[in-house]
Amino acid sequence: MDKVLIVVDMQNDFIDGSLGTPEAQAIVDNVVAKIEEYRKENDTIYFTKDTHDNSYTNTLESKYLPIEHCIYDTHGWNLCDAIENECKRSDGIVLLKYTFGFSYWESYLERHFINTIEICGLCTDICVVSNALILRALYPNLEIVCDASCCVGTTPERHKEALDVMRSCQIQVINDD
Repeated sequence: MDKVLIVVDMQNDFIDGSLGTPEAQAIVDNVVAKIEEYRKENDTIYFTKDTHDNSYTNTLESKYLPIEHCIYDTHGWNLCDAIENECKRSDGIVLLKYTFGFSYWESYLERHFINTIEICGLCTDICVVSNALILRALYPNLEIVCDASCCVGTTPERHKEALDVMRSCQIQVINDD
């Protein structure tokens, strides 16, 4: 049986770029340690990248979040250096997503006999929770775990609210001190 780690949107723009925060910067080492743990066990690791194009200002998302971010092939779109290095070391699979949740998990995860999916990254209340709920809908009997120490929300309050939503959908939240 395989364990799968999904690292959501650990990109420069969310860490120290246009939408970066000190809290996001503070979890990078935790996420690196999590990736190393999975790499040592030869488990599969997926990395999502929020991906927009130059027409971002014409999207519905930009009406609610009018800050350009994660524009394809820019510095802000890239994984931060520490995560990029771990992605390469672990032969990670990078998936581009054009909205909060990745819609094609089934086509990737069906390759594995999975007993656990663990998810972490940015932002807890937007992309992490969206992907966790998609995974829960696809895999109602699979253990899904979110490591709160490897996630940050847009605010501390929204982070906690998203963790509560995940718990209510039978997603195990760990390291929520």
